[in-house]
Amino acid sequence: MNPNTSAATTAMMTAIARRALGPAHPVRGVTVARGPRMLTDPAALRAAAPEVLAAGAAATAGGDCAALLVAAFGDPGLAALREATGLPVAGLGEAALLEAAADGAPFGIATTTPLLADAITARVAELGLSDRYTGLRLTVGAPERLSADPAVLLDRLERAVRACAERDGARTVVIGGGPLGEAAEELGARCAVRIVAPIPAACRSLARLLTE
Repeated sequence: MNPNTSAATTAMMTAIARRALGPAHPVRGVTVARGPRMLTDPAALRAAAPEVLAAGAAATAGGDCAALLVAAFGDPGLAALREATGLPVAGLGEAALLEAAADGAPFGIATTTPLLADAITARVAELGLSDRYTGLRLTVGAPERLSADPAVLLDRLERAVRACAERDGARTVVIGGGPLGEAAEELGARCAVRIVAPIPAACRSLARLLTE
């Protein structure tokens, strides 16, 4: 479920999830009916949570939904969805951060949303990962403008990734954002440091939950 109201963004993230999960787990992309267009600050993140919960309830009403994926790095509505549906639910932020920290190596985050920096750091702490966290590196430029120019977005994110590795000592870098999904895949091939792309990470988490 995508809290961003862009149909193109939902289609992109859905395609990545389909590739990650394969034919054994059919994927249906859902965009919330209302809420902020982009989650770039804490207020938008809070406003998205009830909309994600409503979309999840609607998606599971027919009884043919086996799991849910919250396609936003801030995981809005994640805990409420788990409680309300009883289904396996993965969030991009939680899944990517846990995967990045799983081997005990230092990890950092590269993202485009400076107003969410404190919320992201708090999420790292909530998950008990602060001892492995090297910090957050931000792209230069407004998130809305970067999202409209994929080439510039990729360049700015690559610079942030390199800063995580070269200045902060990160051995793994999480790309912090669902709409950054395509860039995250490209960075995996361009950067020497290990990249954790959030959508495939969440899909791997769901696949494990579905086989337990």
